[in-house]
Amino acid sequence: MITVKTFTFNAYSENTYLLYDETKACVIIDPGMYEGYEQNELAAFIKQENLKPVLLLNTHCHLDHVFGNKFIFDTYGLKPQFHEGELSILNAVPGYAPSMGFTRYEISPQPDTFLPESGTISFGNSTLSLIFAPGHSPAHLCFYNAADHILIGGDVLFYGSIGRTDLPGGNHQQLIQNISDKLFVLPDETRVYPGHGPATSIGFEKQHNPFF
Repeated sequence: MITVKTFTFNAYSENTYLLYDETKACVIIDPGMYEGYEQNELAAFIKQENLKPVLLLNTHCHLDHVFGNKFIFDTYGLKPQFHEGELSILNAVPGYAPSMGFTRYEISPQPDTFLPESGTISFGNSTLSLIFAPGHSPAHLCFYNAADHILIGGDVLFYGSIGRTDLPGGNHQQLIQNISDKLFVLPDETRVYPGHGPATSIGFEKQHNPFF
């Protein structure tokens, strides 16, 4: 069974997730640590719970979701994995981060492995299915575990809202379509862990999200 640990990091209040199961194998998703104390908080939890980080995943590569990629690589030897369509987004970060006040951005390592639009990735005794849901960013992936009804949704679907679509590579109609066709078909009890803000559920958003 997967345990989800949420950290909220950086000036954008970005949600960084650790997923781990009974084997103690651990997946780090969207590490947003920018300050040293944030890095320490994540590392201390991993050590305290005796976890073994085996995968670093990015739902997408906007700066607030990749601040910690370099720290994770330096500390645990993991390179990020994401869809190849996000590579240009990642490579743009050093150019614009300073103008947004992030002068100490540590450049993310490049992936050795890209993730496809569909399929699965495994850690410990657990499996995550890939759901390709661009719209907020050009090649955004969500990570879904059917057994435990968990969706790590990135910046696609929020509690009562959706991801912004005014950034490069964004497309409002595409985002709405992907949420309808790929997320709202999941079971109502699926718990959605978004990139910002509180967790929600597919059933709640189908009934109450004002964008639908």
